[in-house]
Amino acid sequence: MSMPRDVVKQEIAEAWSVYVAALGKSLAKLEKDVNEAGEMAHQCTSEWCEATEHVIDELANALFSISEPRWSSKQMSDKIKELKYRVYELYAQYRDVYQKVT
Repeated sequence: MSMPRDVVKQEIAEAWSVYVAALGKSLAKLEKDVNEAGEMAHQCTSEWCEATEHVIDELANALFSISEPRWSSKQMSDKIKELKYRVYELYAQYRDVYQKVT
């Protein structure tokens, strides 16, 4: 027995919402870490920098590889765009911290 199309869309939309929310939480945590590192750049290690850059890259890859369904809501599309902008800004902020460390 197959599921009606609307039920499938609803389930996928809910999964998308959870996924995008998790990316947002990860980004917020990383933003906090980079902000704290900026305040004490003299204590940051090259290992921290390498690990942080790797996490930013992974997060950016996840965000920029998202292929939204055609029927995705404008709200979800806007949220994804906002997260992409935030990860771009975070990388720029990280680069400032990194330059202070090196």
